[in-house]
Amino acid sequence: MVYPFPNITWRGERSDVGSWGTFFNLPSVYTQTLLYKVIETLSFKALPAVGRRWGIVRGAECWPRLCAPSRHYAARKGTREKAKKKKVKVEVKKASFVPHALREKQTTEVLKSKRLSDEYKRVPVDDVWVARFHKWRIFDFDEAVECHRETHHPQIYNLPNAPLNAFIELDMRTAKKTKFVDTFSRIAKIDNAFPHGEERAVLVFCKTPELKEEAESAGANLVGDVDILKKIEKGDIVLPDFQFVVAHPNILPELVSLRGLLKKKFPNPKLGTLGTDLAGMVKNIKTGIQYWAFRDEVELDYGWVDTVIGTLDMETEQLEANLKALIEDISSMRPKREGPFITRILLKSAPSVEKLKLNLEPYLPEEFKKDNYASDSDNEEEIQKKSV
Repeated sequence: MVYPFPNITWRGERSDVGSWGTFFNLPSVYTQTLLYKVIETLSFKALPAVGRRWGIVRGAECWPRLCAPSRHYAARKGTREKAKKKKVKVEVKKASFVPHALREKQTTEVLKSKRLSDEYKRVPVDDVWVARFHKWRIFDFDEAVECHRETHHPQIYNLPNAPLNAFIELDMRTAKKTKFVDTFSRIAKIDNAFPHGEERAVLVFCKTPELKEEAESAGANLVGDVDILKKIEKGDIVLPDFQFVVAHPNILPELVSLRGLLKKKFPNPKLGTLGTDLAGMVKNIKTGIQYWAFRDEVELDYGWVDTVIGTLDMETEQLEANLKALIEDISSMRPKREGPFITRILLKSAPSVEKLKLNLEPYLPEEFKKDNYASDSDNEEEIQKKSV
């Protein structure tokens, strides 16, 4: 008798058919005869389909339906238990029905630039126009202040002493294209003080009695020398109670031990908190214009300053002097590059939403008064000529 499959390959091992008879406790002759009868009943045309179903692979005949594992040892204890623990059933809790009107709308915040641009708007050709759809009119400082005084007249807003804000736009670019000016805060020194409504506590460090008396007369909240340093180290005096720390150079070596506690409040001549004129520094902190220059998150080359320069009941010359002092202080932070640092100035006064664009030319240095920058400071007639 000739057998079509004399040998069977199972899991890489090659064995005779008779060996499977010993597995099933049958004589090898009976096992071979049984396999031969099964194969004889099948047609050779049906063998490929049967082979795909039973697992007969061309080149290596394999019969998984008739074969049993050849492993003679048991699985390691605890393996199946660990596998069951891994398969933890997660109970999915169905959310209760919520009416459509009560569902929270998932809105994604879209970052928008705060830059105010009127380049795309038309130039007005008449005396009356809708400001929303046309280019902004450029005012002189006295005209803009007078317009705000009219809107805050007792018959309209009835706020004759409302604060006057200056919104100053900055070009935050530096000499390198990938670097921009960081956010900074300063106090501009002004000659015409006004009630700003802020509490500015000042701590002064000095040694001599004359300097202490000078600082106290200027309005310092606390003045002392080495004794105060020891009280601060013990915790008797809390530094967060003071927004500004001023010091004389003669006590600076002893003050170095507090550098870690003071951090950004540590006296610095650039910030106007370290010098010999204690009275002038304290007065500047108490009466000056404190402002912050912010940088936009979307357009990194765009920054702005929004601060109060006075009240509407002040003289126009005083308000303009305060604006010039503020512009000079901001210009001192200008990066080393070509072009102006201040690009536009708007005057506004709450609760009015009016923003009046100022003529920049009188406030810019001579080196920035160029033809390529005249678009923000030309008068209306020149703008109309250029548009024609």
